[in-house]
Amino acid sequence: MQHCQYCEVAGIASRDLDAARKAASELSLPKAYGSYEELLADPEIDAIYNPLPNDLHVPWTIRAARAGKHVLCEKPIAMNAAEARTLLAVEAETGVRIAEAFMVKLHPQWLRTEQLIAEGRIGALRLVTGAFSYFNADPKNIRNKPENGGGALLDIGCYLVFAARQLFADEPTRVLALIDRDRETHVDRLTSFLMDFPAGHAVFSCSTQLVPHQRIQAFGTKGRIEIEIPVNSPADRPTKIFVDDGGDLFGAGISTETIPTVDQYTLQGDAFAQAVQNNTPVPVSVEQAIRNMAVIDALFRSAETGAWEIPVL
Repeated sequence: MQHCQYCEVAGIASRDLDAARKAASELSLPKAYGSYEELLADPEIDAIYNPLPNDLHVPWTIRAARAGKHVLCEKPIAMNAAEARTLLAVEAETGVRIAEAFMVKLHPQWLRTEQLIAEGRIGALRLVTGAFSYFNADPKNIRNKPENGGGALLDIGCYLVFAARQLFADEPTRVLALIDRDRETHVDRLTSFLMDFPAGHAVFSCSTQLVPHQRIQAFGTKGRIEIEIPVNSPADRPTKIFVDDGGDLFGAGISTETIPTVDQYTLQGDAFAQAVQNNTPVPVSVEQAIRNMAVIDALFRSAETGAWEIPVL
């Protein structure tokens, strides 16, 4: 975000002033705050980026909004859809802009994939599949604490839900999920799920206790698109998508499109800043965030009931 054209990172806040000063020094930031409240009280700050643990997203987004600050909030924007819905009233009350930080929406590899699908390059889209995993079994890590919103589905599965909704450009009518929970921490360490869209299906698995991997594929009636590194796209080298015409099972029909090097966080920061400055739509609105959370809620319900569940807005 320090490379943004339309915004400037003016400071950083911590619950500990020494920690804030250390981070500010390392990042060459002009201001360090010893509390979040101190940052929100600074009249020179226009907007904040909220990267706190999941359970603190809504509380501190609300406090920031009521302090007159626009908010770019990390994903998932809330612990559930009901909590996310409270942000609609806060937006209306305060007049600030609130956005969910799904940086992938702005990466050119995703824009190109959506363009190819819209142009009919792979025929009619019928199936989106993928997996996203890494290994972290540390019980002290916030990603393994249920009270902080830990677990695979909220941490990384939210990207898979978002990806399916983006590629189908629609909402799932029902979802089905299977969850394996860590016996010590009780968070979901492996979640597999099926999403039923009007035009087709999405099938995904996400895990916080598997070999690191991520890949998403879109299957159409005439071809297939594979995104090599769909989420943690590197900022120091080009990315690739593979377009398969299906003519050869050994890969002769695959063409590679190389996407020039970009930093998706820089793109996100600039897009958010421009939306605030020009009073135009933010990249991922609260309304869209609620839709994503509603699907995640339904997946958690399905894992409990063992049945199809309908997302509730």
